[in-house]
Amino acid sequence: MTKLLFIQASPRRSESASIQIAQTYLEALRQEVPHVEVDTLDLWRADIPQFDGDKVAAKLNVMLGKSHNATQRSAWDQILEVAQRFISADRYLLAVPMWNGGVPYRLKQYIDVIHQPRVLFGLDPETGYFGLLKNKHATLVLTAGGYAPNRPSPAFGVDHHSTYLRSWLNQAGVTAIDEVRFQPTLLTADPAGDLKRAKDHAKRLARAHARMKMEMSGAA
Repeated sequence: MTKLLFIQASPRRSESASIQIAQTYLEALRQEVPHVEVDTLDLWRADIPQFDGDKVAAKLNVMLGKSHNATQRSAWDQILEVAQRFISADRYLLAVPMWNGGVPYRLKQYIDVIHQPRVLFGLDPETGYFGLLKNKHATLVLTAGGYAPNRPSPAFGVDHHSTYLRSWLNQAGVTAIDEVRFQPTLLTADPAGDLKRAKDHAKRLARAHARMKMEMSGAA
């Protein structure tokens, strides 16, 4: 059974355009693949531990091949518990608004906790970083008030949003990534129409993903 982790990075819940578009994607996917298991992670309600000094020390000891003391072991166990939920998913659906050119701080905190050596990535001193996740897929739903790829930058903002998410996922080993964008959400003459077009794109993408899954299942 396919397991999809739906990560909601906006605190606006049902009022969030990114979450609305992601929900549209999810509904279309479920119509085609009814047995998909969906795990919804609302980052504003989730208990995400602080990435504090004990966790930094635990991370460094892992990278240096050193053992943990009791405090560090407890800190590392917290990290592993949170990361396992991410690792156990086959697919990721991320609803992420742009905040100040980047991602909301709760998502950054979550990434800082789970993106760890020997958990999501490895580091070879000769060749560099390599991802530990295999055969995963991510769909990014991206919104921004003023920024859009076809607008002058930095006048209308700079994209440390999709670029950061792709870089992080790539480093973890996730290279199959699709995007649905509703940008800009504010500086547009037809916000309702643009939102509908983004939702229509999400539906088409979900159906295409469902077809690909069924074709792969048939080939297997």
